[in-house]
Amino acid sequence: MRILPTSFPIVHFLRPVGLGMVSLMLSGCFYANTSQAPIATTYPYTEQQRMQAAHHWDVLARHEATQILQRERVRFRDFYITPAEESSASAYSGGEFGRGFRTLLTSELVSRGATLMTVPTANTANIHVDVEVVTHRDRGFIRPPVGAFTALTAGIAVATIPYNQWSEPALALIPGAIAADITSGSWTHTGNEEVIITTQILDGERILYSSSNIYYINPGDRRHYAPHRVPQAPTTPTVSITDTW
Repeated sequence: MRILPTSFPIVHFLRPVGLGMVSLMLSGCFYANTSQAPIATTYPYTEQQRMQAAHHWDVLARHEATQILQRERVRFRDFYITPAEESSASAYSGGEFGRGFRTLLTSELVSRGATLMTVPTANTANIHVDVEVVTHRDRGFIRPPVGAFTALTAGIAVATIPYNQWSEPALALIPGAIAADITSGSWTHTGNEEVIITTQILDGERILYSSSNIYYINPGDRRHYAPHRVPQAPTTPTVSITDTW
């Protein structure tokens, strides 16, 4: 009796696998070398703070005062902080932030031994503060914080245990409540409003110091940074009525 070889089924199995591997290799070559347009990619994970309290303005003022007084080019100069209406031609400057931040920066510099003038002189270095509000109108998907999906999945899995085994299922809420108390202070949404705050020190035409910081802001706080960009309520037309012809 003649015995047929047993490799016949293996050959039929390897053919589609080999064809698939070749196809993947070719598709990879095409992807790596050609494209009708640049392929969209994302940036590495980063974090950005939200500015939503006057205390946050004070934190920024302390940071800028520290950076300014560490610069050899300006640390021994006399300073004059230009008012909001003189600092920049940008219509976005001014508002509560423009006034409050300058006051806080003045206090921080004076408390650290710097000399500030109430009027500019020929020898003063002028500190300018510029504010630019950015509004995003068509953002794509923004991923949640790192670990959000894992925490949600783990929470659902843990919550199913007491319903299957415990006599008091409500006790399952305690671990989640503890975790929320610990981490809720770091929760915030991304939002579509950002502000770029730039502090510069000028000596005539020379820029001796420049520092820019970017923060998220709440849409309702736009008037703090850009009062001229706050939508105004429409005016109600009036009609005069008299009894004379």
